[in-house]
Parts: sequence; structure tokens; C-alpha cells
Amino acid sequence: MRKKKMFLTVLALVVAVCYAQGENQRTLYDSTYVYMESSGLSHVYGHKMVEMKTNKGCMNNSVIKLDYDPLSAYVEFQLVVVHRISGKQDTLVGGKRDKKIYDYTAPARLIYWGAKQKMVEVGHLAVGDRLEYRTYRKGFTYALLRDDEGKYIPPMRGHFYDIVPFWATEPIDLKVYRVNALTEKEMRYEVYNGKVKTETEKEGKRTIYTFSKRDIKPIKTERGMLAHNDVECKLLLSTSSNWEAKSIWFYNVNEDYGSFKATKELLKQVDIILVGAKDELDSISRLTHWVADNMRYAGISMGTGEGYTLHNAEMNLRDRCGVCKDKAGLLVAMLRAAGFKAYAAMTMAGERIDRIAADQFNHSVCVVERRNGNYELLDPTWVPNVRELWSSAEQQQGYLMGLPEGADLMETPVSKPENHYLNIAADTKIERDGTLTGTITITAEGQSDAAVRRIFARQADWRNALEREILNVCPQALVKSVHHTRPEDYLKQPVKIVYQIEIPNYAVVSKSEAIFIPISMRNIFSRAMSHLRFDTSVRERKYPFADACSRLVRMTETITLPYEYKDCQYTVPASINDRTGSYSLAYNIHGSVFEIMETVALNKRKYEAGEWPTFRQIVENQTKTASKPVVLVK
Repeated sequence: MRKKKMFLTVLALVVAVCYAQGENQRTLYDSTYVYMESSGLSHVYGHKMVEMKTNKGCMNNSVIKLDYDPLSAYVEFQLVVVHRISGKQDTLVGGKRDKKIYDYTAPARLIYWGAKQKMVEVGHLAVGDRLEYRTYRKGFTYALLRDDEGKYIPPMRGHFYDIVPFWATEPIDLKVYRVNALTEKEMRYEVYNGKVKTETEKEGKRTIYTFSKRDIKPIKTERGMLAHNDVECKLLLSTSSNWEAKSIWFYNVNEDYGSFKATKELLKQVDIILVGAKDELDSISRLTHWVADNMRYAGISMGTGEGYTLHNAEMNLRDRCGVCKDKAGLLVAMLRAAGFKAYAAMTMAGERIDRIAADQFNHSVCVVERRNGNYELLDPTWVPNVRELWSSAEQQQGYLMGLPEGADLMETPVSKPENHYLNIAADTKIERDGTLTGTITITAEGQSDAAVRRIFARQADWRNALEREILNVCPQALVKSVHHTRPEDYLKQPVKIVYQIEIPNYAVVSKSEAIFIPISMRNIFSRAMSHLRFDTSVRERKYPFADACSRLVRMTETITLPYEYKDCQYTVPASINDRTGSYSLAYNIHGSVFEIMETVALNKRKYEAGEWPTFRQIVENQTKTASKPVVLVK
């Protein structure tokens, strides 16, 4: 017996050493079987076997969880078994009695809709152990206003959709996804970003669709890359014929509920907001920003009212509290009360929406029909203290309007870089002892304005926070004074911040030469230049990537020197100008005055992998010039 125990201990150590060379865990198989009823109600059976490869993998699987919303879904663990490397089997669920199963309220932040989790405490696992479990689920993700009897039936009654990732962060030997549906439902499906084995089999009035893929390996992620579902293999399925059908359904479900019905209180509030409104756009802007700034983002459970149905305007106006759909719903109601044609819309923040009409949405917005017949997007969720009506951080993003006649899937347009300019202008003087004095003026618009203006948010000491922006690049600087536009006046004018500074020993100065770095080019307020966070040591990228927004950065400086100089020993990077962006740097010497200007333009939010070399060069140029001294000589 002692020899056997010693053998198993040695075996476990050998296995641990071998496994530690690679992944933390390996899924031997991941199987899902879906049985769809004619109502759209789906019964989902999962079966999974995971092998532990490292201690981290053991810790990651010491508990297993199922997330669900009790208003719209039911879940259970049917079997949980640990197959020990020693040959022993521990049945935690599915035996004579179930052990250590917990059903509790899920952790939440900002959205408190009563989501729950079921958890099985697996406990200690050793490297080489295998964890097998079976699960059952019926229902769907979000609840909708309907009676309790049909609460598990999906919002589009009689329809089915699913988004199935055939990618993983740990290896999978075999993944199988099978759907059993009525043939008359006309299942539409498509595989994106890869290949999946597809089989169909008819059994009477039903068709079984089987999708499988072997040897799924995790990819090496790249900083700033698009979402996994945008670049890795996924399967979309839907019985909805097209996006127009989804659009009509979304319109009707909210109109039937009365989400946008005006009340006396709402009409009165709209009249107050529009006092003095100059024109159509001014009225739209006032209503959008009132909702954005006066309705807190916090989702409180309203029972069966959560999900696709937008809460009614009466409740939203009274509570001034809700999530994106509540903000959008209140804005639609207010716009209609003001005489506009307005509708709710759905979009997907952070991921692409593909042509198969699966429910690829996580965000609700608003559209208003202008007098010229064009629709304009409005997003009261993303524009508190932002000068835009629609956040350009959402450009190149799919959206679907809920219109009575239906609408096709559309994409938000690219916003020009000049709509999001950041100007850093300095007028400085260098004394004979190397002290630099002068002013630095920061101005910005659009998303750059929002990034700069965030310095005033959640700050009790604005002066201190503003000084830190200078001290971050030049710790010995003395900020003599700082003046700025009032944060609450963000709709009246773009942000403007003016510093009066003095920096001792900033430059090396003699009659024969002067050496210094232009303070304006040292990337003050880098908080508004997210492109500088990319790792430019990476020469090639395999996957598309995204920045926060398109932008234009101009850094200019006029420097008065104590002596006259005739030559500048400074290598100017080559100019760049293509569809990705542009870069230029130029300078002039006029006796004792030196002028320099650097311009960076990044033309969009999403980029293809092939655009990385240009993007990278622009970022590298700006980064290098921020620490590159100018040398002026006689």
C-alpha cells in the first residue's frame, strides 16, 4: 500500500511538471444540446469535461457557476463529478444527495436587476484531476413584460437565436453545439472568422443542426485588439428572417407597452427645458443633454419590467434613475412631446453586429427624424458632460432603429479628426540662466474635450489636479496661475485651460548654443491621447485594433531666446499622410525666436491589422519628439 501511494505521488509530480509547460486547463469536450419548442422556449443541456493542468487551473475550477435571471430563466446542475488522478470518483451532484450547491444573488455594480448564480463548491483539485459536469437551462437572458406562465418564452415569441463562440481562453479538444428545431422555423446560420464542421439531419417535422470543431486553441491577444467575437471563430443562428423583422418587433413591443406615453408632468418639464430654444437642433440638444445630465445611471429591478421593454416615461421622469434603455426611453418621450418623430434603437458597444439577425445588442439609444427626413442618433447615456449628442467613441458601430415600417442594420459613421481636436499652444521665454517662463493654453473639442474635462470630475481640489498635468511631465515646474472655463458651462463653449508657468534650469543656454525640449511637445494632458498607450515595440499585428476615438492633436510653441541663433541641429521625422492618419513637424528660426509645430491626426476608431505600421509610426514619432532636445547653434 505504501509503495502504491508513493507511486501515485511521484506520478502526480511528474504530471504537474509536464503540464506546467503549457496551459492551465484543457477542456476535453464541451457539448451543448438545444431543444426548441414551437413557442421559442429552449431547453439547453450542457456537458463538459475539464482536465487540470496546473495549480492555477485547479484554483480556477474549485467552484463552478451558472448565471441566470430568475424572471426569465431556470438553471440547474444535473451532474458534477471529480475524476481523481488516483482513479477515485467524487460525485458532488447527481448521486444520492447533492453536496455544496448554493443559489444566491449575483454580485452587481450599477445594475441591480435581481440576477442570481448557482454555484457548486468543487473544493480541492489536484493537477491531473478531471472535472465533469452536466447542466440544464431553460429560458433566455433578459426578462420581458409578460405573465409568469410564459416567462421562459423569448421576447420574439416563436423565434430562436444564439451566439456561439468557437474560441476559448484555454484549449478545447472538441466542442459540439446541436440544435433540434422545427423544420418550418427556417433556421439561418453562418460561421464567422473560421471554419466549423456543419451537419443537418431531418427527423420527421424537425431538423437537427450539428456544429463541431476540434483542437480549439487560444490566440495570443494583442493590446487594443477588437473583441474576441470580432476576430475569432463564432457561430450565429436565428429563425428571424431579417433585421427589418427585428426592427418592427422592437418598435411594436415598446409602443404596445406605452413606454413613451407623455404625462402632464413630462409635458411641463419639456416646456421648461425648451424656453428660449433657438431652432430645431437647439431643441434636440437641450432635451438630450437634460436627460443625460439629470438621470442617474443605476438599474433597479422593476420585477418583470426588465429587458427589451423600455420602462414608461412616467416612472423614468419620477425616479430620474435607470440604465441605457431608460435614458433612451425618456428622451424618446420628451422628443415626441416636443413634436419630433423619435424612436428607440439598439446597438452593440464593443463588438461588431453581423448580418444574421441574432440578438447582438447590449445598449439602447435614440434616433430623431430631422425636418430634412434624415435620422440623427442620440445617446443620453454616453454624453453626460460631453458636447456631442452622439458619442464618437461609438463610431463604426452597428445599430438597429425600431421603426414602424422596419429598418435594416446600419453603421455609425466615422467622425472626422478635426471634430475632436486637442490644441496645446505655448508662448514661452528662456532666460540666460535656463529658466523657462510663459503660458500654456489647452483647448479641445468633442471627445478630446470630454477627456480633458474629466479632470474636473470627482475632484475636490481642481487646482491640484490641474497642476499635476504639468508636474507629470516636468516635476520641477512652478505653476504661477491657472485659469479655465467653468465645467458646468460645457455646452456654451469648448474647454480652455491657461497655465502661467516657471521652470528653473529647464534649458542649457550659452551664446554659442541652446538646448531644450519644447514644453508644448511633451504630451501634456496625455489623458486625451489614448493612442500613446499602444505598445510600439510590437512591429506587426495579426488582428484589427481600436483606439478610443478619431482625433487631431496640434502642439505649437513660440520660444523667445536670450541670444540669436542661426542653425538648428534637429532631425525632423518624415511626414505621413494616408487613410490611417497623418503626422508632420516643422520649425523656424527668426533670430532669437524659435517656432515649432507638430500635428498628429488619427482618422478613425477601428483599424485593420495592415494599418498598424502607419499608426505605429505616427505614435512613435510623437513619443520620440516628446523627449528629443532641440539644439540651436550660432
